[in-house]
Amino acid sequence: MNKFGERLKNGIITENPTFVQILGMCPTLAVTTSAINGLGMGLSTTVILIMSNLMIAMLRKVIPNRIRIPAYIVIIASFVTIVDFLLQAYLPELSESLGGYIKLIVVNCIILGRAEAYASKNPVAASAFDGLGMGLGFTIGLTAIGMVRELIGAGTFFGMTIPGYQPIGIFVLSPGAFLVMAFLIAFLNSRRRKSGKAAVSDTICRTEDCMHCSNTSCGGRFYDFDGETDMVGRLAEKQKQEKDTKSGQSQDGEVKQHE
Repeated sequence: MNKFGERLKNGIITENPTFVQILGMCPTLAVTTSAINGLGMGLSTTVILIMSNLMIAMLRKVIPNRIRIPAYIVIIASFVTIVDFLLQAYLPELSESLGGYIKLIVVNCIILGRAEAYASKNPVAASAFDGLGMGLGFTIGLTAIGMVRELIGAGTFFGMTIPGYQPIGIFVLSPGAFLVMAFLIAFLNSRRRKSGKAAVSDTICRTEDCMHCSNTSCGGRFYDFDGETDMVGRLAEKQKQEKDTKSGQSQDGEVKQHE
């Protein structure tokens, strides 16, 4: 698989922002009362992710390190404003349903995280595909949650009424959002365990500091996945070498004493 394909797979499956990294929970839980809302929010975020990643990747060598976060926010806010105006002009009903959550994309941790972790350190094309993968993963997550909540809680599917079904109203309320998301995550985790595939990120923690690490799902914790290239593995190997060295020195000392 080429680099661009890996970026897509990483965002949709390996590091899905909704079901794996558990990021962007505010819009995920608030706007997913219907599948249309989830789809609209996800696609809006995808467009902003792609455009902001493109712009930040192009300007990565120009933006001073000290003001990189304010610069990222200005870039993201510009694209959020454009998308917000387009929705108001061409999709007013969707814009009204999503409300202020479109504007809150400015501080969405998914977009800021990809800008800091990936787009600021990689070429334009790869950054665009990273934004596309993360955006599609976020869209799939929101749409899936919205479909389940709408189907069970309102008895409709993408606005089409299901005849003869008695809806369970709690699922379109706040508790229903938590319940649906929890069950979907549990289902995906059980499927992953049955298939024997561990949810291992391809960007695990390395020896560089957290600020420049590309793994947004780590949260500052170090995991020993490969035993050789990550920090924990190297520390363990170093400790083992030191222990063997001390053991060898003590054995040599005992031999000399006997002599």
